[in-house]
Formats: sequence, C-alpha cells, structure tokens
Amino acid sequence: MKHSTLILLLLFAPFAAQAIDSRQFANPEQQKAYEALTSELRCLVCQNQTIGDSNAELAADLRRQVQEMLQQGKSRDEIVQFMTDRYGDFVLYKPPFKAKTGLLWLGPILFLLIGLIAVYLFVRQRKSATINQQQADNLAEIRRLLDTGDHS
Repeated sequence: MKHSTLILLLLFAPFAAQAIDSRQFANPEQQKAYEALTSELRCLVCQNQTIGDSNAELAADLRRQVQEMLQQGKSRDEIVQFMTDRYGDFVLYKPPFKAKTGLLWLGPILFLLIGLIAVYLFVRQRKSATINQQQADNLAEIRRLLDTGDHS
C-alpha cells in the first residue's frame, strides 16, 4: 500500500512542479507590482481566472512578459497599456466602463431583468389561466343548476 502511494505521488510530481511559478525580482516593490498585475490581468484562455491563478500556457507567457517588463523598469500603467493594446480591454479582470466594454458591465443586469420579466409574465399567465378555469367551472355549475332546476 505504501509503495503504490509513493509511486502515485512520484507520477504526479512533474505536474506539481509545473504549477509552482516563482519569480525573482531585484526589490520587493517589483515583487508587489508583479503580484498586483498578475491578479488584475485575465487569462484569455480560462477567462474566469487571473493570469496568476491560471495554469494555461498563455497565462505563463503573460506572467513572463510582465516579469520582463518590470525588470526593464516599466511602470504598472505602461504594462497595462501594453496588454490592453495587444489583447483589448478584455485582458483586464475589471475592465473600465466605456462603449466597448458596456456589454461586459451591463450584460448581467440585462439578463437579470429579462429573467425577472419572464418570471412575471409566466406567473401572470398561470394566474390568468387559473381564473379563467374557475370562471368556466362556475359557469358550468350555473348551467347545471339552471338545467336541473334546483328546488331547494
């Protein structure tokens, strides 16, 4: 049992080593800037992860580019500008609100409103159908009473 566990762990060791992404910087400010940038930039492959969280090859390339730019002395704004020029505002995990990104910001609200309207119309239709059925039942009962002539 111990041997099979050890073999299994050794088989997965290369994957674990690949997931570790250690970057060395000359000073702690560059390290903080790197960590901030990798948490602000979206992985274009995964789309719901930052490049710091993603294991995709493109995310690794973007992390490497960020590191190289920081080591070249570029500022955070210059790096963000480079990334948005190359990949568009979608690369930003929190894109700025403008005409191009309006759908990203307003889309969830629009879908929520459409869903609420659909639920309202469905409930209204069901309520109307129930009322119509009750009226039809009442009319049928009145007709039955008139036809049989209730003598009470």
